[in-house]
Amino acid sequence: MAYHSFLVEPISCHAWNKDRTQIAICPNNHEVHIYEKSGAKWVKVHELKEHNGQVTGIDWAPESNRIVTCGTDRNAYVWTLKGRTWKPTLVILRINRAARCVRWAPQENKFAVGSGSRVISICYFEQENDWWVCKHIKKPIRSTVLSLDWHPNNVLLAAGSCDFKCRIFSAYIKEVEERPAPTPWGSKMPFGELMFESSSSCGWVHGVCFSASGSRVAWVSHDSTVCLADADKKMAVATLASETLPLLALTFITDNSLVAAGHDCFPVLFTYDGTTGTLSFGGRLDVPKQSSQRGLTARERFQNLDKKASSEGSVASGAGLDSLHKNSVRTRRCGDRHCSLGRPESNQSRGAGPWPKQPAVASLSSEAG
Repeated sequence: MAYHSFLVEPISCHAWNKDRTQIAICPNNHEVHIYEKSGAKWVKVHELKEHNGQVTGIDWAPESNRIVTCGTDRNAYVWTLKGRTWKPTLVILRINRAARCVRWAPQENKFAVGSGSRVISICYFEQENDWWVCKHIKKPIRSTVLSLDWHPNNVLLAAGSCDFKCRIFSAYIKEVEERPAPTPWGSKMPFGELMFESSSSCGWVHGVCFSASGSRVAWVSHDSTVCLADADKKMAVATLASETLPLLALTFITDNSLVAAGHDCFPVLFTYDGTTGTLSFGGRLDVPKQSSQRGLTARERFQNLDKKASSEGSVASGAGLDSLHKNSVRTRRCGDRHCSLGRPESNQSRGAGPWPKQPAVASLSSEAG
């Protein structure tokens, strides 16, 4: 895989465009910077400045080419490219706490925003009034919503929150879409209907993800567990207590395998056996290269002391880590062929890198296809 370092500041969140020639990143403040690939380099081509609080979430719609952002100012903005300029449209979320995450629906006709107000705002464009409006999913959420992911049917929405729960809600908006067909999660899907609620986590749910088929949902929690619910098995939940530090982000790469990453700074593979209904650890993807160990020269010790306030290549400074990332991985983005991993809130790792799905899984899982 390739690793790209963009800034001196940490990256709070990021999103790619459809063909992965541009990336939108937040340098841990109220701005969003867009970089474009130019040869072997990444060149900053746009700065989006409309939020007056830190940007906490970015999502880039691949087909409509619209960007949605949310932040601690309790607002969201939909950005549309007109000529060579990105024009913002304010979306009032009607929340009194910071927005934490945002995701476009698969059909890009609505988006969801999780927040500290214990609600999920489902936003859609009202043609008659020419503005974005939102509806709230409230019950039974009892804490901050940390993560969101849409079902492929454009209606069901998975949410992970600080009340230790992963839930699936119906986000059906009759104004913008047709009545949904029945799914393994249920057939009646009025707006706000609770379709599934977990009971197996004992920590904040940092990340949630649907499989491509939509029949499975997985989540990772602060108690270092990975869980998977299978709707085809009467919503049976498989739980695996990992030996890693807490994982923060995950994604399915096949219906039976998923990749997660977190505070250990490297991605790991988990596989699901549909016959037995169990999860198992598949291995580490960021396998370090074996290199000969040598002592530091006097010059290297002085450079470390000057740059990192450390005379050794210590783990505390990140120099001793054998992983590509030198601090926790907090976000993941997947396209057709690659996953990207990034880390916010860190002064050590300030980059993002695309990981090819196929080679990584093929070396560890026989299911890669």
